Amino acid sequence: MRLKSFLWVVSFALLLSSCIAKKKRSYSQAKKAYEKSSAQGSKPNALLDENTAGFTTYTFNSAEEYIRTFAPIALEEMEAYGIPASITLAQGLLESGAGSSNLVRKSNNHFGIKCHTKWRGPSTTHDDDEKGECFRKYLHPRESYRDHSLFLANGSRYAFLFDYRTTDYKAWARGLKKAGYATDPKYPAKLIAQIQKYNLDQYDHPRKAQRIIKENSENPISSYLSDRIHQVQKGDTLFGISKKYGLSVDTLKKINGLKNNDIQVGTSLIISIK
Repeated sequence: MRLKSFLWVVSFALLLSSCIAKKKRSYSQAKKAYEKSSAQGSKPNALLDENTAGFTTYTFNSAEEYIRTFAPIALEEMEAYGIPASITLAQGLLESGAGSSNLVRKSNNHFGIKCHTKWRGPSTTHDDDEKGECFRKYLHPRESYRDHSLFLANGSRYAFLFDYRTTDYKAWARGLKKAGYATDPKYPAKLIAQIQKYNLDQYDHPRKAQRIIKENSENPISSYLSDRIHQVQKGDTLFGISKKYGLSVDTLKKINGLKNNDIQVGTSLIISIK
């Protein structure tokens, strides 16, 4: 009987340590991905510049259409960085007015991320807490979603968020306010309300999310992504991928903020932002 009790305690301890390790890995992986990019203030994509010839915006007829459009990207970001897809979508809805705000129309900035002192990418001015504040600008909404992930994965004031499970959207919502993402005291309640109203937490479960996304696969950004994202497979090398898409290795590394030639299976590499 004592042996059974001992084995049960050991098994429970191992399970608990495994869960903790998974959460720790979630943050460490996000931090590693962040550190592979340029410094936080640098461009999320090295090909972004002041030339807006490739500037692409989309209009949405409803919040539901916005969700269907960006759900695949939110899921991809969750798998890459450990940020709940529901939180990403809710923030996008709230910060961008479901893609209809003036800031989005002129900058593709779906998360209201300001320039901050080290930002060296394109920018625009917009009245927020103060008049004429500097906000980051992106050629395509996809870049805004990736920069949002990198912004949270910085590892300073947002680091504790990655101790929460990706299915605990309430903890993430409250944590974002605690970390200072927004000044509105009702920000957590607003995020939670968006998630519950549109059932966004279903996207925090990858298998279920994939089924839903498959049913709504026809959208402009999904089409855009299909030709511009390469999922790293076993045996892939940067040289081989660059040859396949007619790019140089250096260009591929710049696009994805890579400092060396190491790539992990399952990583999504941006191939083009034209």
